[in-house]
Amino acid sequence: MSRLPILIANALSNRTALKIISGLQNFDHDSVKMVVQAADRGGATFVDIAADAELIAIAKANCSLPICVSAVEASKLVEAVAQGADLVEIGNYDSFYAQGRTFTADEIIALTIETRALLPHTAISVTVPHTLTLDQQVTLAEKLAEVGADLIQTEGGTSAAPVHAGVLGAIEKAAPTLAAAHAISRAVAIPVLCASGLSNITAPMAIAAGAAGVGVGSAVNQLNDMVSMIATVRALRESLSESLDLAVAKQATV
Repeated sequence: MSRLPILIANALSNRTALKIISGLQNFDHDSVKMVVQAADRGGATFVDIAADAELIAIAKANCSLPICVSAVEASKLVEAVAQGADLVEIGNYDSFYAQGRTFTADEIIALTIETRALLPHTAISVTVPHTLTLDQQVTLAEKLAEVGADLIQTEGGTSAAPVHAGVLGAIEKAAPTLAAAHAISRAVAIPVLCASGLSNITAPMAIAAGAAGVGVGSAVNQLNDMVSMIATVRALRESLSESLDLAVAKQATV
């Protein structure tokens, strides 16, 4: 039986999962409250917040969605589950890159093994870092699936260098994580969530590449008002729904 919450498992199966990320290092109570409220009202599947007791309480009080917590220490993830988190994420490394810290494949595998041993019944998502080459990302994803990961998340937005504005720029920004989703989804049997640098323009491309859903952070959490945040989440939700409708229509004509 899947360890994933049923709402998330169903969305992944339909390839319409939408995770809204507040940020691994975002401990601002007001910001996290706005993000989870916007995710709930905009139709997201689940939210991802830092592994912190007060933030978990805020999220549970302000949205009805499953709550994923992110950290790079197994002990923090265990504490978060005890405090009510529904699943955990090893990853969302972006804030560490700015500090000059990267994560090796061996380090991530060891952390996943440790976390699985401590949380045998909790769903674990693991981000595969874009700092690895694409073939190394695939090899790591395969190993993570073997040691108990339930979900693989890709990244790549911080490695992208878009040179154009508008739609072309959005595609350029998403290219690294789209490439990772394409390669990894064909190598593992567990679902792949494509994240980092995505928008409503590129979310359907992630699904076409092989992802079962998308994770979006800065496109929502860097906005300053609730109306814009909800509108952005809804646009993402609608882009995924349209992608599903198109796939069903194509299947019906086969």
